[in-house]
Amino acid sequence: MSAIDTAFHQLALTRPLSARIDPLARVHDSVVLPEDIVVQSGAHLPAGLVLEQGCRIGPNVAFVEGAPIVVRRDVQIGANATLLPGITLSAKSVVRPGSVVGRSVPPGAIVEGNPAAIVGYVDTLAGPVSQLHALAATQGPRVEALAVRGVSLHHFPVIPDLRGNLTVGEFERQIPFPPLRYFVVYGVPSREVRGEHAHHACHQFLICLRGSCSVVADDGRQRVEVQLDAPQRGLYLPPMTWGIQYRYSADAMLMVFASHHYDAADYIREYDQFIALIGQQAEASA
Repeated sequence: MSAIDTAFHQLALTRPLSARIDPLARVHDSVVLPEDIVVQSGAHLPAGLVLEQGCRIGPNVAFVEGAPIVVRRDVQIGANATLLPGITLSAKSVVRPGSVVGRSVPPGAIVEGNPAAIVGYVDTLAGPVSQLHALAATQGPRVEALAVRGVSLHHFPVIPDLRGNLTVGEFERQIPFPPLRYFVVYGVPSREVRGEHAHHACHQFLICLRGSCSVVADDGRQRVEVQLDAPQRGLYLPPMTWGIQYRYSADAMLMVFASHHYDAADYIREYDQFIALIGQQAEASA
């Protein structure tokens, strides 16, 4: 047996009792195996790999040697996936079988393909069915409360005309705040993800003026995904809501109204920090 093989196979003597490591998996002896981890047959875990609790690593998964790869808690990696050096798989993310992952994966994201792209988020409720091409708001605007605290989908009237259709909404009447700022997101490559942050104080209202994109809203307890694909539909995100926008169509043009001027200090950009702040708010109000 070579020195390399010895380094991989001596690990059997030091594995945590609760870890389930298939004897045909190749695990370097420098890799620290946490409790409650599963590594299936043929998986290759090289030196420098960092693993947290609850990970599930499928058959023939290959972590490519090089810059360290970090796998956070409760990550699931499907069979025959390849993970390239220097990336982080954030907590509760999912890598589907056969994917080649060359970029870090955010918390709870589901990725697949070669190169891997985000195709969904775990534990996400489906939002209302798309109203694409619907022109029937003759009874006036309508507000639809969603499962995530404070988040609502707004349906605005459409006035059809041979000269072109018109849709309209009024701030502080149908939209629950007066805007101080707007920005427009467009020209986003289809595999890219935007947002991935929350605000301490800023309210936001999102309308996809052209094309379509999907928005994930997360209050730290529930997560819902809504497709915005018509200018008569808008999504309200109150403060302390984690927002993600992805699945942009090639022609998508997303307009966002904000209640505050830009302030870098108002942004919460780390999901773990967001969850901690939600917990502190819950304790304070108990």
